[in-house]
Amino acid sequence: MNDIRPHFKRILLKLSGEALMGDQSFGIDPTVLEAVASEILDIHKLGVELGIVIGGGNIFRGLQADTFGVGRVAGDHMGMLATIINAIALGEAVKRLGLESRVMSALDISRVAEPYIREKAISHLSKRRIVIFGAGTGNPYFTTDTAATLRALEIEAEVLMKATNVDGVYDADPKLEPSAMPFSELTYDEVLKRNLKVMDLTAVSLAMGRQMPIIVFNMGKTGNITKAVSGNKVGTLITGDKS
Repeated sequence: MNDIRPHFKRILLKLSGEALMGDQSFGIDPTVLEAVASEILDIHKLGVELGIVIGGGNIFRGLQADTFGVGRVAGDHMGMLATIINAIALGEAVKRLGLESRVMSALDISRVAEPYIREKAISHLSKRRIVIFGAGTGNPYFTTDTAATLRALEIEAEVLMKATNVDGVYDADPKLEPSAMPFSELTYDEVLKRNLKVMDLTAVSLAMGRQMPIIVFNMGKTGNITKAVSGNKVGTLITGDKS
């Protein structure tokens, strides 16, 4: 590990809530949580400043609100609260490994998490604290993908890394199409024109507007995030131009 040099000084890592479920159908698998925290420790040791946006789909998704007879806005608020649960759990997991962490919320719940203030978040990062952003953007109708892109830009991250359970972006759903082929590189335009389901279109458009590079990779493979942070080719790189 000591021989590895980070390619990025500050990154934003997007984690899905579903990634924390493991083989369960709901909630948080403690073994998976510990594994994610261990990967975070590895990149922290490299000197990388790390912000994290985490989803809440393992607990509740706003898009499911109709199923429960709940309106979309209320459902999205429930989903935001689910992300806070995940953020607190992850924050505690990294603390158990000896790291300092801060949970910052886009919703005003100051007795549970710090309110999100950009300058404060950057201060935490510069002090080598892991900053976990919860509650999305704080607004309904916006996904945590969009929140991740927004936070990446606000904290001046050099790259947005989206952790998934597949090896990058494919031309079709690899779970449904065994012959689906992965892309090593894509442009923002290609993602938008092909309507590839890597991130929602608002998030991709926002990244494109500020030329924020996106790396989509499989965090289920141990060491992948360290490889990505070190500049090695992992998953799919999305930028303005192909190299």
